[in-house]
Amino acid sequence: MKIDLEYGRRGLTCERPDDRVAAVLQLNSVPPAADQQGAVRAAVRDPFSARPLRELAVGRRDACIVICDVTRPVPNQTILPVLLDELAAGGIPRERVTILIATGNHRPNEGAELVEMIGQEIADTVRVVNHHSEVDAEQAYLGDSAQGVPILVDRTYAEADLKILTGLVEPHFMAGYSGGRKIVCPGLVSLKTVHYFHSPELLESPRATNGVLQGNPLHEFALEVCQRVGVDFTVNVVIDAERRICGVFAGELLAAHAAGVAFCDRGCRVEFATPADIVVTSSAGYPLDTTFYQVVKGMVGALPALRPGGTIIIAAEMAEGLGSPEFAEMLFAASDHASFMAQILAPEWTFTKDQWEVEMLCRVLRQGRVVVVSQGVDAATLERCLVSAAPTVEAAVAAALAEYGPAARIIAIPSGPYCIPTPRQAVRA
Repeated sequence: MKIDLEYGRRGLTCERPDDRVAAVLQLNSVPPAADQQGAVRAAVRDPFSARPLRELAVGRRDACIVICDVTRPVPNQTILPVLLDELAAGGIPRERVTILIATGNHRPNEGAELVEMIGQEIADTVRVVNHHSEVDAEQAYLGDSAQGVPILVDRTYAEADLKILTGLVEPHFMAGYSGGRKIVCPGLVSLKTVHYFHSPELLESPRATNGVLQGNPLHEFALEVCQRVGVDFTVNVVIDAERRICGVFAGELLAAHAAGVAFCDRGCRVEFATPADIVVTSSAGYPLDTTFYQVVKGMVGALPALRPGGTIIIAAEMAEGLGSPEFAEMLFAASDHASFMAQILAPEWTFTKDQWEVEMLCRVLRQGRVVVVSQGVDAATLERCLVSAAPTVEAAVAAALAEYGPAARIIAIPSGPYCIPTPRQAVRA
């Protein structure tokens, strides 16, 4: 059986033994909008629980439009022209608009990469800045949260007169779903605020996982941050595997995001009967599989389909390597997942940037093994990252089948973390 995995920009076709494949969990088909930009324009002019954007712009000094960084395939070149036109119609010309890239704790997006994200014309005519989570002078202190956590948010956003968020609604391995409040926290907050958002206190909650909002502590904290700094208008989209817009959800933060989540669920929740010995998956291709840091999301997303003690085989290009130096150093220093968790849970541990991604990898390794297939990171390096490496998906599958025996079964998840594998009994309950 040939299965096409989302891998890099071109995809990866691999062979699986027909008699061993129990299920291929493909995203449910949701048709794209016939008029992509028209769908955005209609949503902005008839939003959820808010006045149209051009009306909100009237009398405002300036506007800040927040966009995701390069790791999210948001169709900015479709969305931004509509927002800029509506702002201009309301009295805010381009020279009084700032596009702020919500990098979170990732690197800045500049040069040709920025042009690819937003288009040359907008890059030439609108001020664009990146969020820098570790530059204290660029953050505004907005008091402490209910938990006593300092809320520090990008000053460009905090001081803007009209605050607009854009992004994707898709499954998220910690916060339930992306989009909405998440573009602010962690997208625009200081690393000092991220210390709590990505702390073991929150991440070890069983509710901090794919497809769960109610009782999810990350979701709740991000909402508190948004309520403190303010959000005037949001524009979130749901896209298909070809990155085409299928739905647009604009307006008030909570109402628009809830509508986007309900729509997203139609495409991403896919049923299966029984967890498998082997799950073959991806990290959804470019741009989500550019680093090992991002690829952890695909591993976590596969967990519901994996039986305890099974093996996840994940194919990811990783053209930019492992990720940040801090992330790589923690991986290389960890002898196993149990010792790493004991280390970060110890009272004397000092919170370190990107430790949360290693912690999420440890969640995967508590359930099973991981084998990585990649052209971007060599096998010797991968073997230092608490995982195993294989030259091809076929080789990894053959080795796992030989280990588990003739009764072993495979589940394939071609779109990786964009799919929420859901046990059939859980759907019917």
